[in-house]
Amino acid sequence: MMNMDTLVRIHTQRTVKRNSMKEDSRQLEFMEIDLSEEPITAAVPVPDRSTIVRADFDIRLPGGILSSEKRFVEEARQLIEVEGEQAPFVPFMSYWPTYGVMNEPQRQWYMYWRTEVRQGRFPDTDLSYLFVHIYELINGIGWQEPQEGFNQLKQLWMNYRERLPQLDVYMQEWIIDYDLVHELNMSLSEIVELSSGFLPPEILDKELQRLLSSNISDISLKLLQRYYDYDITLSKFYRDGGMKVLEQYIPRVMVLVDSYMLRTRMAGILDQFELNHERTIERALFRKAVYDESIYGKSVRMTYVPIGEHADFIQFVTRVFRCTENKCRELLGFRGRLRGKTLEPELANVIERYLDKAFAVEQMPVVEQPIVRIDAEKLASLQQESEYVRRALMIEENHTTEDEGANNASSQAPMAIQSSTDEAERAEESNQPEVGFEGALKTDGVQENGNSEPLSLQWEADFSADLDEEWIQFSEMLSPQHVQAIYALLGVNPDTELMRVAEQYGTMPALLLDEINDVAMETIGDLLIDGDLIVSDYMNVFEHVKR
Repeated sequence: MMNMDTLVRIHTQRTVKRNSMKEDSRQLEFMEIDLSEEPITAAVPVPDRSTIVRADFDIRLPGGILSSEKRFVEEARQLIEVEGEQAPFVPFMSYWPTYGVMNEPQRQWYMYWRTEVRQGRFPDTDLSYLFVHIYELINGIGWQEPQEGFNQLKQLWMNYRERLPQLDVYMQEWIIDYDLVHELNMSLSEIVELSSGFLPPEILDKELQRLLSSNISDISLKLLQRYYDYDITLSKFYRDGGMKVLEQYIPRVMVLVDSYMLRTRMAGILDQFELNHERTIERALFRKAVYDESIYGKSVRMTYVPIGEHADFIQFVTRVFRCTENKCRELLGFRGRLRGKTLEPELANVIERYLDKAFAVEQMPVVEQPIVRIDAEKLASLQQESEYVRRALMIEENHTTEDEGANNASSQAPMAIQSSTDEAERAEESNQPEVGFEGALKTDGVQENGNSEPLSLQWEADFSADLDEEWIQFSEMLSPQHVQAIYALLGVNPDTELMRVAEQYGTMPALLLDEINDVAMETIGDLLIDGDLIVSDYMNVFEHVKR
């Protein structure tokens, strides 16, 4: 049997337990009452569904369940011809902008804004409105020919990229996808420039391959900088003004290097490094856009050469850049030189000689052309004298004898005097000394013997038989003024003669010599003229030019 103390202890425990259960019950009851109460309307507002009414557009979609992308395309096709009237701007910001998330004032503004854009006017607007119109174009809505759609996308980008910088991130990808889908084969150089070179590697490789094979002079520094083995933008020279100089000369140096390799190794840059192993990938189309994949597919097949993975090419173009920058530093008086592996001495010498010449030409002062003033009184006097002589000769011709020789002489006299008078008038107009009748018969680019064949370099007979093909091509590409300039350089007084040729053709001596060097670079792959003299290495060739 339990004693009294044990009974008391048990009773106390049961009492505490009952009290605890009552408190828990009351707490539970309180919680149940709290959950069953009606929420306060002011604290949890219910959205007004009237804000997304689309009744004014009267859009009728086909039956069945449509994805958001297909629904957008169906709506866009029904709204393609809608023109909006002038409406006030209403802000619009949406992560996934479509017609469905616009309210009525936003739709009115969008239609008005799109109408303005189609007419070539580009008023300020929000980025989300811009995306809706871009989605229309990439889904094939709003144009008849693919080129027309490309032009519209490009115009939108060009006109809004400064006001809405975020646009660059999307447009540089979407416009490339558009080009690939429609096989427009557009040059991507402009897009590379606009994107500062930050494009997918396969796109840059494809564009560089195109330029190396067809138009190397269009290669830009922004395209090439991705292929250097270090970040050129970190250079103090680059940041302190060297960027513009390098942007100007790097493309020219690449043309020079390609021509030099063709001449010396019979293979340009593209063939030298065997950049012809193609790779094919599937590129996803219009990522992060409202795009209906049933129109053009999920992806497009793209073939390119992975130039950026070619280690020898990377090292070569880096050395070319390093050589060019070091020479530009020297010519601009910039302290310090880049270190690292250098080019072979002959190629480096060709680059440095070219830059010396190019900088010298640009540093030459611009010669002002003389102001031509016509003396009206003197011109009138010459015309009057000419008319007097003409009438006198006509009277004399009427009284001439039947002698054939005298008759011929009288018929030629007006021509000679008229030519002399016209020559005097031309000399007065050009502020140049008069020349005689014989000088008037010599025309630009025509030899003095009177035939109409263009002036060209004449080689000695025994030497021309052994002349290399590149020199023959060089001779054929020269214009008459270039030929005369070369003869002037081979003459006794080259400076005087060269100035005379330049004045005859209305140009400057430095420009003539620069044009000759351009022809030489295209044909023999080297510069012929250094300063105002023919390079000594090639004097043995020009010694065989007929004087």
